[in-house]
Amino acid sequence: MSIGGLSRNRLARMHDVLAEHVRGGRVPGLVSVLSRRGETQVDVVGSMAADGRDPMSRDALFRIASLTKPITAVATMILIEECAVRLDDPVQQWLPELADRQVLTRLDGPLTDTVPATRPITVRDLLTFRLGWGQIMDRPEDYPILTAIRERDLLGFGPPGVDYPLDPDQWLARLAELPLMHQPGEKWMYNTGSYVLGVLIARVSGQPFETFLARRVFEPLGMRDTAFHVPPDKLDRLTAAYQADPVTGELRLDDGISDSKWRTPPAFPDGAAGLVSTVDDYLAFGRMMLNLGRCDGDRILSRPTVQAMITDQLTPAQKAVSGFGPTWFASRGWGLGVSVTTERAGGSAVPGQFGWDGGAGTTWYCDPAEDLIAILFTQRGGFPLMSPVYQDFWTLVYQAIDD
Repeated sequence: MSIGGLSRNRLARMHDVLAEHVRGGRVPGLVSVLSRRGETQVDVVGSMAADGRDPMSRDALFRIASLTKPITAVATMILIEECAVRLDDPVQQWLPELADRQVLTRLDGPLTDTVPATRPITVRDLLTFRLGWGQIMDRPEDYPILTAIRERDLLGFGPPGVDYPLDPDQWLARLAELPLMHQPGEKWMYNTGSYVLGVLIARVSGQPFETFLARRVFEPLGMRDTAFHVPPDKLDRLTAAYQADPVTGELRLDDGISDSKWRTPPAFPDGAAGLVSTVDDYLAFGRMMLNLGRCDGDRILSRPTVQAMITDQLTPAQKAVSGFGPTWFASRGWGLGVSVTTERAGGSAVPGQFGWDGGAGTTWYCDPAEDLIAILFTQRGGFPLMSPVYQDFWTLVYQAIDD
């Protein structure tokens, strides 16, 4: 017997496997969501923290990390649809700090060994992570530019963090002191484009980034709990956040609850990884994306705009030299702010599927062909593809389809 094209027996299998991950100590708790053909299945397992005292709840707040990026991209596309900015506009019109860029002649070379940029950085470059800056994934000691990044407290282009002391203008000014790592449009490099988009959105809209998100994305979608901080009246719903010891696998507290860094608004609202949210809030966002911009009879974005967002924007050459390497992109691409599956690579990697993962323990994808949204929120950080919880979740999502 099935509901919404999902097998009840196989949903029970999904619960059992995920519950075993909780019992085995891999994650303290989790909330999963499958939505198909108008039917939604939610499973809540485990506890809010590793001490096991408070049971997990459906409305628990999680640090969604890089699931912030698609939201930032949607906010950008809203401004594009309003003609406040254009996709191929140079960003220096609003971010003059990024005009007249110099580019390293080689990534491991001195910061003075540069050539002029062949063209300006565009809005499209920010959305597709081809602006010329981004994370370097290996051998950081080999790159003088990473030393310069650390000296400027830019934190290696990882998340600035909610306790980051600089405001967006100060952060951008420090970033602008550095040469680009690559020519604009040349190479996909992760993360930094979403930081810059947050600054761009604030300047183009004339209001703080967090205000624009609240008014133009969260309120229309009914995302009542999604924000860059957790107010006192919601703090009891915040989960504890953990990282696993790389040797023992033991969970170590990364951010608590009563003393969480998310208790106060950040100086730098991080458009790459700064939001907290609930599964129901993110389900509303996912439904809007799956419905190609429509939400409860209203429109956040047009159908053609969302279709552009979920279309692979990268060339084979760009994928081959990307920061994640050609293996990562063998069956994937990157659209305007979201990952896109381009080739079938197993039962749970389906062409046309789009979404992303969060390094704090969250994952979301939509599958238009299956009319499917799947979300998993946990409190354990780590690289998604190396997590058995993630791997099992996505296998279990697709094995539950029954039609």
